[in-house]
Amino acid sequence: MSIAILYLVVIAGSEIVTNLFSLVAGIVCHIIVLTGLMVHSSLVAKSPIRGFLLVLCLAPLTRIMSLSMPLAQFPVLYWYLIIYPTLFLAAWVAMHHLNFTAREVGLTVQKLPWQLVVALTGIAFGVGEYYLLKPEPLIPELSWGNVLLATLVFLVGTGFVEEFMFRGLIQRASMKFFGGWGLPYVALLFAVMHLIHYSTNPWDIPFVFIIGLFFGWVVNKTGSLLGVTLSHGITNTLLYVVIPLLA
Repeated sequence: MSIAILYLVVIAGSEIVTNLFSLVAGIVCHIIVLTGLMVHSSLVAKSPIRGFLLVLCLAPLTRIMSLSMPLAQFPVLYWYLIIYPTLFLAAWVAMHHLNFTAREVGLTVQKLPWQLVVALTGIAFGVGEYYLLKPEPLIPELSWGNVLLATLVFLVGTGFVEEFMFRGLIQRASMKFFGGWGLPYVALLFAVMHLIHYSTNPWDIPFVFIIGLFFGWVVNKTGSLLGVTLSHGITNTLLYVVIPLLA
């Protein structure tokens, strides 16, 4: 457990450097963390800690990918289409390397009525996030074509891929490593990865932590990523597209 906390603190420190001091220095910090995790995981025996260290690599990798790729010439919405396929591939490789089955990481459809109820929580989360952050819209106008494209991007990108990484792989490996504490640990890691919003509104961090706890609890109870994927996608669609343009 202590090694998990140490890496969480180091990742949080890298996020603070990235968002409050220097992007370049932050990228360097995340590269160092990623390298340390990879080396550490290769040195330990095959055990739950090895799997935990391996999937934890996805956290710094996410930040490195999002900050280092030359995307300035593309609209921000399309950044997700470029970044997230690579992250999904990395997560998929990790899943197979650890011999996790699709069912173990939530790639199933179970308790469908409850999944749809969970999906609707994205409306409340999206409104709450907008109240805290008030971002600019990522599309120029509110049209069916633009909204459908943005919804698809967010459902597949931030919705499915992030939930696959955090609630599927990292939560699964964390709970195998240190039991029930894995659920709040992943929620805290998820919140740490949103420190980019700290300067806009620091209250967004505990709000995201609560969302992460809820998502983790749902996946642990239902065994499926479907509901949280839909909720996450709806949250970001409302936050970055619908509500900013309506407001």
